[in-house]
Amino acid sequence: MQFRLLQPFTGLLFSCLLLLSLAPASAQLFETKAAQVFMIDAETGTVLFSKDADKPIPPASMAKLMTMEVVFNAIKSGRLKLDDTFVVSENAWRKGGAPSGTSTMFAKLKSSIRLEDLIQGVTVQAANDGCIVIAEGMAGSEDNFAAQMTERARQIGLKTSTFVNSTGLPADGQQTTVRELALLAVHLWRDYPDFYRYYGQKDFTWNKISQRNRNPLLAMDIGADGLAVGASETSGFGIVGSVNHNGTRVIAAMSGLASDKERAEEARKLLDWGVRSFEKTEIFAKDEVVGEAQVFGGVKSGVTLKAKGPIAIFLPITNRDKLTAKIVYTGPVAAPVEEGQPVGALRVWIGDTLSQETPLFAAESIGVGTLPQRALDAVKELAIGWLR
Repeated sequence: MQFRLLQPFTGLLFSCLLLLSLAPASAQLFETKAAQVFMIDAETGTVLFSKDADKPIPPASMAKLMTMEVVFNAIKSGRLKLDDTFVVSENAWRKGGAPSGTSTMFAKLKSSIRLEDLIQGVTVQAANDGCIVIAEGMAGSEDNFAAQMTERARQIGLKTSTFVNSTGLPADGQQTTVRELALLAVHLWRDYPDFYRYYGQKDFTWNKISQRNRNPLLAMDIGADGLAVGASETSGFGIVGSVNHNGTRVIAAMSGLASDKERAEEARKLLDWGVRSFEKTEIFAKDEVVGEAQVFGGVKSGVTLKAKGPIAIFLPITNRDKLTAKIVYTGPVAAPVEEGQPVGALRVWIGDTLSQETPLFAAESIGVGTLPQRALDAVKELAIGWLR
């Protein structure tokens, strides 16, 4: 595929359009009944689909992904071991156990349970009693543990997600977004491979009661191996799903569906489309010039740009006319410019979705120009700068 640079647009935020196709990005490539969606290639971070992805929603039972992140992080750092035991308090038993009427692993009151069994109760059965037992055992109370969840969310880059409890049961102030749920799932897959496997476990037996995994994707032949479902009165049915197909892992979060049946159908269609409809393509080799940025007051009027390495993007196998890219930078860039200096980024859109952003750097050094050159640039700025 060949790329050529079109005319730059003026403005404080400059952008140069790379011609990837004959038609502009104007619509999504996929239609879904979900109100909020975010889908990402787990390996590269390429965004494959996005729909109202940053709207705050209650996490419902999908909050348990953050509960497990806190647990997995504690085990990885050596603060906990899988053989540690926790006691089932009356609060945990009443609020999340058999009397609660919610998702439960039916833990017996005042019994001691191994942490690994609690983890399986939460990841497979979405057990509320398991969450509360862990929260009280780790932090003394569920409120304290929820504060740790929110703090840990900020540490891993989730800016919106705020937790009030460990279960995801309705609570004022508890919120997340489908973007952050998907990014959390990628984090769990990437940083905790020894524990991520629990999400693909199809059933778990505890207290002589066997329950199947609540994730409907696991029963489908699409390569699914996680992660969680949830539902609330205000945001409908949601899911965070992960599929591994021929070496490509796609993770998606959805919310705002009308029923568990619709959730299963829409998630299957989206994830199946995600792993089959894109191909990874290198568009610029290492050290290849990507484009040019305007320079003010230099010996040259422009500086060539390149990335730190090769640039690869995920191209739609069909509908390639829905893909566009722009070089964006704040400028013109003032001289002197040093080789390797950060200048801007290459942004790639698939339909209406900003799919990928790659930092770009000066491929050469540009010295300060002569007085006449600088004077000429100043005149140009006076003439056209007001347009910005």
